[in-house]
Amino acid sequence: MPESYVIDAARQAGFALDAKSEVNANPLDTKDYPFGVWTLPPTRRSSPAGEPPNPNFDHTKYDAIGESDRMTLRFRKPE
Repeated sequence: MPESYVIDAARQAGFALDAKSEVNANPLDTKDYPFGVWTLPPTRRSSPAGEPPNPNFDHTKYDAIGESDRMTLRFRKPE
């Protein structure tokens, strides 16, 4: 989900954004994989959910991307 969505939801709940960091960001994550984010490591899904893994699925390009792009946000509750 977009960072802006999380920030807006937290603000609506009464929290203020205190800080954010790119420490867990991954600019290589294009967010368009055959089995969603689960195609990427560490899950490395190779078939649709509920089906057995596909032994012929080539993980090479997905392993090169690494883990998904993640946001790191810190909120505080105003006094």
